[in-house]
Amino acid sequence: MLPVAELHVHIEGTLEPELLVRLARRNGTPLPTLDVAELRAGYRFDSLQSFLDVYYASVRVLRAEPDFYDLARAYLARAAAAGVRRAEIFFDPQTHLANGVPLEALFGGLTAALADGARDYGISADLILCFLRDLGADAAGAVLRACLPFRDKFIGVGLDSAEVGYPPALFTEVYRLAAAEGLRLVAHAGEEGGPEYVREALDELRVERVDHGVRSMEDPALVARLRDERIALTVCPLSNVALRVVDTLGHHVLPAMLDAGLLATVNSDDPAYFGGYIDDNLAAVRGAFGYGDVQLAALARNSFDACFAPEADKCAWQAEVDGWLAAAPAVGS
Repeated sequence: MLPVAELHVHIEGTLEPELLVRLARRNGTPLPTLDVAELRAGYRFDSLQSFLDVYYASVRVLRAEPDFYDLARAYLARAAAAGVRRAEIFFDPQTHLANGVPLEALFGGLTAALADGARDYGISADLILCFLRDLGADAAGAVLRACLPFRDKFIGVGLDSAEVGYPPALFTEVYRLAAAEGLRLVAHAGEEGGPEYVREALDELRVERVDHGVRSMEDPALVARLRDERIALTVCPLSNVALRVVDTLGHHVLPAMLDAGLLATVNSDDPAYFGGYIDDNLAAVRGAFGYGDVQLAALARNSFDACFAPEADKCAWQAEVDGWLAAAPAVGS
């Protein structure tokens, strides 16, 4: 299995229907149906908002520390089977606070699962706190301050949820506060929003990495800047198809991004809803673009280049990629 880092995955988006039903029963949370097949059949979306409506309804089943443990533990088990060595995992505290969940339960469950995942699967994992951009900058600042007592349990901040109408510049002050706390800075930009959202994330938020960023390709000057500054982009191919960012995988800009010299990576986003985990995404781009082992190894190297792990770990994982490639059958390129 190709060693890889996953840099764009929302832990709430790994809530598979089987676990959703189990937690609903455990916590007495009503759902429209408890039929797993019926739930999964409903994961058909025509926009980001249509997905978010389902997503936010589902996470109501997460009520207590064991729920968050079970959620993260299930993801890490699946990630280990996919070859993940490093995972930088988004979580949305505002969603859970609104549902009456205390931060102690959220952080307790997630961090215990990450510790057990390191022990049992050898996965290096850290958390990135995401602000819900549609709740505004004041709410983002409030949740960051509320989470600072747990500062040792997360390494960075991100910006997610509905993009259009909530440009990055709205969040400049909270990102300055996060930077002052030594947190790493990333943001969703250029998925729904155009390349100007990516430019704003760079200029106003000073992000180190752009999540999605596919619409950057509409602006040649921005593409040149991303290449020259080695700004990583965490691309999610199956998500982009599921949410109609692109019509089909064959229309995806990932090959153009790589041809332009961008530090693009492949990730799963919300795999329970979008048709697959990171290995499924890599298999999909292999099939869609005729990529061989050399191209997949290059994507894996990009993922380790772009991650926030210590340099020694990154070098060790890069060596694993080289070993995988050397041991691969000499087929394709």
